Amino acid sequence: MKRRDGQNPEITRHWRPATQAVRGGTVRTEWGETSEALILSSGYTYDDAETVAARFAGEAEGMTYSRLQNPTVEMLEHRIALMEGAEACRAQATGMAAMTAALLCQLDTGNHVVAARAAFGSCRWLTDSLLPRWGITTTTIDSRDNAAWEAAIQPNTKVFFFETPANPTMDIVDMGFVCGLAKAHGITTVVDNAFATSVLQRPLDFGADVVAYSATKMMDGQGRVLAGAVAGSAEFINEKLLPFQRNTGPNLSPFNAWVVLKGLETLDLRAMRQSENSMKVGKFLEGRVPVMLHPGLPSHPQHNLAAAQMKACGPIFSFVLDGGRRQAMDLLNALELVDISNNIGDSRSLATHPASTTHHSVGPEARDIMGVGEGMIRINIGLEDPLDVIDDLDRALTKVGL
Repeated sequence: MKRRDGQNPEITRHWRPATQAVRGGTVRTEWGETSEALILSSGYTYDDAETVAARFAGEAEGMTYSRLQNPTVEMLEHRIALMEGAEACRAQATGMAAMTAALLCQLDTGNHVVAARAAFGSCRWLTDSLLPRWGITTTTIDSRDNAAWEAAIQPNTKVFFFETPANPTMDIVDMGFVCGLAKAHGITTVVDNAFATSVLQRPLDFGADVVAYSATKMMDGQGRVLAGAVAGSAEFINEKLLPFQRNTGPNLSPFNAWVVLKGLETLDLRAMRQSENSMKVGKFLEGRVPVMLHPGLPSHPQHNLAAAQMKACGPIFSFVLDGGRRQAMDLLNALELVDISNNIGDSRSLATHPASTTHHSVGPEARDIMGVGEGMIRINIGLEDPLDVIDDLDRALTKVGL
């Protein structure tokens, strides 16, 4: 007999977020294992032909094929949904698979999207290059400007798409206003919440319809696997997303799902400690670099909005050097502890030069409009002693003349 305490709403609805992150979605097999079982199987067997027919017809519960369901992946989906306050969730192979699926599953030729101009480079490729191939137009706006959202609405606008905080400019979107505006016009909001996760902010609480993730980042949090997720209403997940996912196959492997389940158990601890470390490092850097982009610091122009929407600032921020690409790269090359890496949300401190890495593909003109300059460095503060990270940055800054 399987125990489904972690998927029983009568039990899980009483749990607080930290408990959901450890136990939510858990199903135990007859062996009674404490850790979630890793079920590595592409297919399933059935007691009789009538059972499999009923499952494929949607008349009976149960597994049919791991492109549609897998016990380990299903546990992750239930857990993320609980943590988000969502009715349902579907896991994806990567973060970009999640973004692509969340958009394409609901858009048709002739539709229009309003998107934030400050976004991860691959997200900008979706809106700028992929969607136009299918006759879907996009207006990109300064997401910090509430009036710009309303001004960009067209009769055929179907989706608002944005990140907050944005990668790598750390722009903050007023979710209450933007999501309320979308609902008033029958527009679906899709929010990339990878920089914060549900531990630091829950977009659905501000009226968002869909939350999409690179679970590669803070959810795994230790640089091990690629994963993504899309959460929202049961209607959206089952009627819009599931048909797209079933027939295109951007599915998460059971092993990667199991690793992310393990990561979620410590997500609250890591996110809060890394936020604390980020504040300490940010305060040090603020006195040494020309421009700081850290929503946790009062110097950030949207600090008050970030504080109102986020439980803590998160581990990621950016800063800008006056010496352009050469000085930025010299600083990265001078680091001894902090690794040069384009990943984020890791337990290790990482830094990158967005203009030549994560945002290289969007081109110099788009980068200028987005505010991704040649002197910008994005940094992820990990779980090391923040004083060691500060010492490393201090040495590197001195070496480049700062």
